[in-house]
Order: sequence, then structure tokens, then C-alpha cells
Amino acid sequence: MRLHDKVTLITGAGSGIGKSTALLFAQEGAAVIVNDLDEAKGRETVSEIQERGGEALFIQADVTQPESVKAMAENAISAYGRIDVLFNNAGISGVGALHEIEPEAWDRIMSINVKGVYLPSKYVVPSMMERKSGSIINMSSCVAEIGLARRVSYAATKGAVLALTKSMQVDYAAYNIRVNALLPGTIFTPFVENFLKTSYTDPEAVIESLKQRQLSGKLGKPEDVAGAALFLASDESRFMMGSPLYIDGGVVFGKNA
Repeated sequence: MRLHDKVTLITGAGSGIGKSTALLFAQEGAAVIVNDLDEAKGRETVSEIQERGGEALFIQADVTQPESVKAMAENAISAYGRIDVLFNNAGISGVGALHEIEPEAWDRIMSINVKGVYLPSKYVVPSMMERKSGSIINMSSCVAEIGLARRVSYAATKGAVLALTKSMQVDYAAYNIRVNALLPGTIFTPFVENFLKTSYTDPEAVIESLKQRQLSGKLGKPEDVAGAALFLASDESRFMMGSPLYIDGGVVFGKNA
């Protein structure tokens, strides 16, 4: 029970990586506060946790709206007295070269992927500072450190999250708050699967192409990232501060001959 007696808040926990992490955290003894904008999906995650004997609470909130996020943090702390682990997971993808992206699409991905890390952190950190304890996990991506065709808006947000993580760590180290980032490669989530099916005439060919990016020759699974999040949430990573953790199958540091 690596998270025994810990209270965790996961944004975007209705599906994909967020849901897998919520299930794993609960299995490891955490009380899981499930956040998602989609109430049905969020409550489904809670139901699955409870069916397995875990403890979970759903709180609907839009991570781009200050009042919504503030209320979420207040309700979570009211329910459990504290938040030990915050996993800023909510995010969306963006496709297109810079000249192809409309300003509205640019603003939307920036708001969800960057502001959606800033706001939950802003309203959770004070309680962690007061208790002098906490772990914050921010969802970045391996594209923060490599160039990838037609992903400029997504890369910009994930680079911002990585820089944000490092600066947050400097500010909050004195309060015994750890801030680290996850940098996944291509993870085959339901979102990615649906995107490929609706965007390409031959999604299977695209999947095979994506596999070649990884030295592993495979796409990652949500459970792969959930395991890394568990490590950062647990006391096992107590000496990791401001660090990027790669779960990319060898994208960043490897190259096939």
C-alpha cells in the first residue's frame, strides 16, 4: 500500500491516463478525488474504484476557470482535511504547423494545458505549504524536448509545463513540497485511438508509423504512465525534486539505426 492514508487529487481522471492512475492510486491505499469536466466519465471512474473496495470522491470542475478550481480545492480539503498529492493530468492535443493554427485553437490548448496546471496548483499549494508536505505531479510530454512535425501548439504547452515545474520546485522546496513532471511518449489512450480513427483513412498504418518513434517498437499504455505517477506520488521518490521523468519507450534519448 504505497499510498496508504494519502489524499490525492487527479484532474482529467475520467478516462485514459487519469483514470488508470486513479484506479492504481486507490489500489495502493489512497483516497482519490476524481476531477473531470465530463461528469458521467468522472463518476464512472469513482464507481470502478468503489467496486474494487477503494475510496473516491468525484468533483466536477473546469481547470481553466478560477472559481471552479478554487471551489474544487476547497471542497476537497473540506472533505478530507488535506491534499497530499496533486496530479495535474488534464490536457488536450493540438495538431498543425504554426501557420495552420487559428488563434482560437491556440488559446484553447494554452488554457487547458498550461492554465490547467497553474490554477489547481495555485489553490492547492497553500494548504500544502501550511502542512509543509506535498507532492505535485505535472503532465508534460517528451515533445517538450524534441521537435515533432505539426505539433507546435502542443509542444509549446508541454515545454511551458516543464519550465513551470522546475520554477515551482525552487519556490516550494522550503515547504517540503516536491514538484516533478511526467514526460510520456505516444500513449495509446482512448483519445488517441479515436483521433487516429477520425483523422486518417488508414489508422493502422499510422499506428505502425508511430511505433517506429519508440526504440521499444511499441506504443505506451495508460498503465505505463500511471506506474510512473505512483512512484512520484509515493515516498519512494522523496529525493526527486523538479525532475522530468521519461516514459517514452526511448523517443528522446534513442534513435534506431
